[in-house]
Amino acid sequence: MTPLASYRRLLELAGPTYVLVAFVGRLPLAMSQLGTLLLVSTATGSYGLGGLSAGALAVANAVGAPVAGSLADRVGQRPVVLVQSLLGAAGLAALVLVVDREAADLAVVLTAAATGLVLPQVGPLARVRWRPLTRATGTQQRRLVDAAFSYEGAADEASFAIGPALVGLSVAAASPSGALLLAAVLLAVFGSAFALDPSARLTHGQDHPVGGRGRLVGAAFVVLVAAQLTIGMLFGATQTGATVLATDAGRPGAAGLVHATLGVGSAIAGLATAYVPERFPHQRRALVAACALLVLSLPLLLVGSLLAAAGTVLLLGFAVAPYMIAVFSLAERVVPLARVGAAMTMLASATGLGYALGSSLAGRLADQSGATAAFCVTVGATVLAVVLMSTQQRRLDRATPQGAAPLEAEVPAAATPVG
Repeated sequence: MTPLASYRRLLELAGPTYVLVAFVGRLPLAMSQLGTLLLVSTATGSYGLGGLSAGALAVANAVGAPVAGSLADRVGQRPVVLVQSLLGAAGLAALVLVVDREAADLAVVLTAAATGLVLPQVGPLARVRWRPLTRATGTQQRRLVDAAFSYEGAADEASFAIGPALVGLSVAAASPSGALLLAAVLLAVFGSAFALDPSARLTHGQDHPVGGRGRLVGAAFVVLVAAQLTIGMLFGATQTGATVLATDAGRPGAAGLVHATLGVGSAIAGLATAYVPERFPHQRRALVAACALLVLSLPLLLVGSLLAAAGTVLLLGFAVAPYMIAVFSLAERVVPLARVGAAMTMLASATGLGYALGSSLAGRLADQSGATAAFCVTVGATVLAVVLMSTQQRRLDRATPQGAAPLEAEVPAAATPVG
């Protein structure tokens, strides 16, 4: 089955409505971080407070997402995601309100944190649904699940492009407040639709092999969590640097458009990774991609205009997706099958923590020395990625199976949901 045929089959199994809802449902999270950064920094004149607020939202989301994921495993995704979507939408609206009323800095940061705590991680939860959706496909299931994970990676990268772009367009057309209110509406509508989709019923109690769920946190998985932390730092610092450049140019809304180019390049490269030969293992791909991240991030230290920043960030994006796809693919292989959903959520949380660290540090440096100082954090994150991947290749080699067993052999028939 060719990759194109696999994607067609996945669309048939899930339905176009589900694919649309699952994609749009993840946009509010991608909008919320930049939206918070722009809202707070433009209202208060402090990049440090803006970065701290966006970081608080990201950290709280990183803490809350694994808890929500575990709860969804026990009671099902439908009630958990529905409550998260409604509370998250209310939280985004509340954040706009407290900033508009010039509340104390602490109140702004706490509101951002409370909002992040309840925002749903639609991407990781959508990954969990593909296994039960493809269970009836027999010997084709492994290939279809692999294709689904590739699609989800591309969808995440596209959301990183479209989400900030929507923020930028909303700021240009209305205001930073309008951008966050748009995110709130999208979350209330499409997040709820994702929760209520029939596929949500299939995830309750699925993929629990006989003999227990197995251990999630091994040494190799810790390496992968650290790898996602570095890419999150890259996101946060790059977004902050772009915000500084755009604000200094008198066009704060352009920050979202600049950062969106990172997702554009990343999505293109993500599609291209499907043609990388299977004999080139994922741990080697992660190392090569990390080196590319370092090389492509260095020109950020020289940019002085929005156009130059956009072009540099676009090129940087071509190394982002290969790195992330390699990390997520490795995680699927080094953790027990029954814990893949928890692993995906934890990696997403690590990305959020990295974003918080990167944006907060870059914001403080930008207050003192401008955009170049913020981009120094971006370069530093890529250096960490190279060191991590170059020193942990042997560990990942030992932890990664040489071949993937068919899913039907890994999941007993008794675990298959009825109906």
